[in-house]
Amino acid sequence: MIEDKMLIWKLRKGDRSSLCRIYEKYRDDLLRIAAGLLTDTSQAEDTVHDAFISFIDCIGTFSVTGSLRGYLTTCVANRARNVNRAKARHREVGIDEIDPPAGGFDRPEQWLLQDEAFEQFRGAMAQLPYEQREAVILHVQGQMKFSTIAAMQQTSIKTVLSRYRYGITKLRSLLNGEVTV
Repeated sequence: MIEDKMLIWKLRKGDRSSLCRIYEKYRDDLLRIAAGLLTDTSQAEDTVHDAFISFIDCIGTFSVTGSLRGYLTTCVANRARNVNRAKARHREVGIDEIDPPAGGFDRPEQWLLQDEAFEQFRGAMAQLPYEQREAVILHVQGQMKFSTIAAMQQTSIKTVLSRYRYGITKLRSLLNGEVTV
């Protein structure tokens, strides 16, 4: 957090390398969150870039009241929600493949097993209702507290806890083959 405050201060003074450091520090986590919420790699990348552009635009008036990571995660989640709303209005169809994270595997059969597990998990996440998927991803991947998610979703903490619990339960069922689609 101290590093983030120092980087923001340097960025305000015109140090471009501090923006690169912030981007490198949070890019991967934000991309994972966006990809989980959007299930479209190119839109996930655009969403993260848009969040950083709006961060740069408001850097003069920006003040760190919590964590910079939390702020950027909230920006990405809000932008992902807007993209999903726009897609629902336009009834766009199509999901790009998300590349699985690189693992340190030596043999091709290990790659295949990882790819298969990743695709199974991605498919199960896509079957969750959006509110449940958002609660699970923001809590697990985004490391956000339920109270923060509740404020962002403009709902009660109990509702977010229920969405999270139902989402995890359905994921377990889907991954164990108990639910068929």
